[in-house]
Amino acid sequence: MHVEFRECNVFDLWIWLELETVPTPVEQQYIEEIFSSWFFLGKLGGFNAENLQVQEAGVDISYMPYSEDGGHSGDSRLMALMHNMADIEYQGVWARCWFDLGTSDAIALDVLINTLTQFSKDYIVIRRVIVGGENPDWPTPDHERTFIPRADLN
Repeated sequence: MHVEFRECNVFDLWIWLELETVPTPVEQQYIEEIFSSWFFLGKLGGFNAENLQVQEAGVDISYMPYSEDGGHSGDSRLMALMHNMADIEYQGVWARCWFDLGTSDAIALDVLINTLTQFSKDYIVIRRVIVGGENPDWPTPDHERTFIPRADLN
């Protein structure tokens, strides 16, 4: 699976998947679950690189003390929340989805790419993941996006 980054604006970001074959309805559901789950974690602040206490502790995490404030006093750390996600669209072997990554940290993209890499090995072959930019043969709309309702998360 080839990963390509184009021009990226985290507040207006398209993520493109080029699959080996046209996805079946079941395969589309898998892709939608990956993106929806990733967005849900981001909406709840899961991709906050300022609070990686377990990662920074190393391999021995037995009896590790975990700071409730993320190692910061009070509310001094910034929120790292994704803001919006549009419906996933399909055209032939392509799938794409629009995101406003908000203030989530870049680790979010690493998590998504790692997930798609394993997904490509186990379920559906993904030839290419493109982060950002636009495909000339499938222009992105300039009009308002159709957002998936996430009101229950606010």
